[in-house]
Amino acid sequence: MSQASRHARPSARTPADGVGSSWLTVPVPKPSQSSPPASSDPNADVAALGYEEARDELVTVVARLEAGAATLEESLALWERGEALATRCQEWLDGARERLSAVRDTAARTTDTTDDDEEIR
Repeated sequence: MSQASRHARPSARTPADGVGSSWLTVPVPKPSQSSPPASSDPNADVAALGYEEARDELVTVVARLEAGAATLEESLALWERGEALATRCQEWLDGARERLSAVRDTAARTTDTTDDDEEIR
């Protein structure tokens, strides 16, 4: 091989080659317009779950994690899902606790008012 051929640049490709005008140009496919954009939060659906649904799925997630058969990436996704499900269950429990407390407070006020009325008679 002659020294001139060793240092010669390859000829530039033409647009007809489908690559571009430079031999360094790499075609980049455009994103598909038909596929929807990926959700930024894969656990966004958890917010719509009822208590029993979230609890049952949480039990399943924990069982899969305890089995240890998942890859590291799958285990991390399961852990995050489990955290979201546990948070949702806690929200339901906190809401139920607040409702019970409100009912007890109302009942206590009603009982106090009834006792006062009986004392007046």
